[in-house]
Amino acid sequence: MSARTDKQSKPYEVVERALALSRADGCVVIADEHSSANLRWAGNALTTNGVTRGRTLTVIATVGGREGTASGVVSRSAVTADELEPLVRAAEAAARGAAPAEDAQPLVEGVPASPDFTDAPAETSSAVFADFAPALGEAFARARAGGRELYGFANHELVTSYLGTSTGLRLRHDQPNGTLELNAKSPDRTRSAWAGRSTRDFKDVDPAALDAELAVRLGWAERRVELPAGRYETLLPPTAVADLLIYQMWSAAARDAAEGRTVFSKPGGGTRVGEKLTDLPLTLRSDPNEPGLESAPFVLAHSSGDDASVFDNGLPLRATDWVRAGELRQLTSTRHSAALTGLPVAPGIGNLVLDGGTDTSLEEMVAATGRGLLLTCLWYIREVDPATLLLTGLTRDGVYLVEDGEVVGEVNNFRFNESPVGLLGRATEAGRTEKTLPREWSDWFTRAAMPALRVPDFNMSSVSQGV
Repeated sequence: MSARTDKQSKPYEVVERALALSRADGCVVIADEHSSANLRWAGNALTTNGVTRGRTLTVIATVGGREGTASGVVSRSAVTADELEPLVRAAEAAARGAAPAEDAQPLVEGVPASPDFTDAPAETSSAVFADFAPALGEAFARARAGGRELYGFANHELVTSYLGTSTGLRLRHDQPNGTLELNAKSPDRTRSAWAGRSTRDFKDVDPAALDAELAVRLGWAERRVELPAGRYETLLPPTAVADLLIYQMWSAAARDAAEGRTVFSKPGGGTRVGEKLTDLPLTLRSDPNEPGLESAPFVLAHSSGDDASVFDNGLPLRATDWVRAGELRQLTSTRHSAALTGLPVAPGIGNLVLDGGTDTSLEEMVAATGRGLLLTCLWYIREVDPATLLLTGLTRDGVYLVEDGEVVGEVNNFRFNESPVGLLGRATEAGRTEKTLPREWSDWFTRAAMPALRVPDFNMSSVSQGV
């Protein structure tokens, strides 16, 4: 048999062959076709660019027994035709050697097939930068003339996922994902400012506008003010709000809450679903059909965990309000955890939106500030206490002092200690919701839209020397 690679075979054919080879009681096959294109630059000049292609194949075998159904999962890249059957057998062996799966459920069935299941995968290329690259070159020229150096990268990925199951599901999803990160630095490298954007196709990204924004921030940083640790009225921009609320979403598994292990656990038992989290009329929601933030409309689970189950693969997803008008309405739940907790089935969805604030811009919020801090972004976020969802992390690339409605200088960086749930409860103002790039989690989660938040007493727990 030829040792041709998966790349030389049509993805849907690989899925069908793997399913035909299966001897397990149940089988799920996911073929993820990846393509990416990127640009990198430093010192106002492009340095590298590239295009990559690849495929990852995941086989999930399920085997029934007297004590229950077990599952085995094996994922590999660059699988050749000769390696396909060994991959299927490895998944089956893993299932037979495993204990019964706690999350075992009948495999999903009855979902209409995707009409384009047998079509070739979508692919990106350097052509995605056809308009962006010349505009970036113009931004380089303006930055050079203004005494700034621009550094950063642009990356565009397109993942086509083919999902097939022994129960007859044949589903497909094309997921574009673009990120832009731009740093401006003073020639002596003592001042730095950052801006980032999330995009599906780079047609809605304006390098000139970003450079202009960074030029203003570098100007603010010409005056330096040292401040001690403490609690400050703080304006969190959308990117910082996204990083905090994405972590909150990742920590919102229904079962963990019901078992008393998270901030969403009710003292004495049960969950906090139905409780008011904030007096602001905010709604935190996900929707696979959200314009500009579209994500997979069905479950694509390559492994099981607290908030996902391989047995739920193919389960349709629908718009979900996690918080509605300030009230906790839902926690992430698989079919298994929903049965345990009595909550509705609500799998995780690949985007997150916080809305319900005013139409006020961040600039207008600054103008309405007597004295406070304006952040750029957060990074190195880590969990301290799951019971309160206390997080710690650092500010980065610009913390600015606002006095009487104007930015008067840059201050030192801080380490913070805050809970996103606590912040929602104490926030006094939410501005206009806009698409944003979460800086800390941009390698894992990029589809977010958030407002800026005003927090009257953000806890800057210590001074940091980070930049």
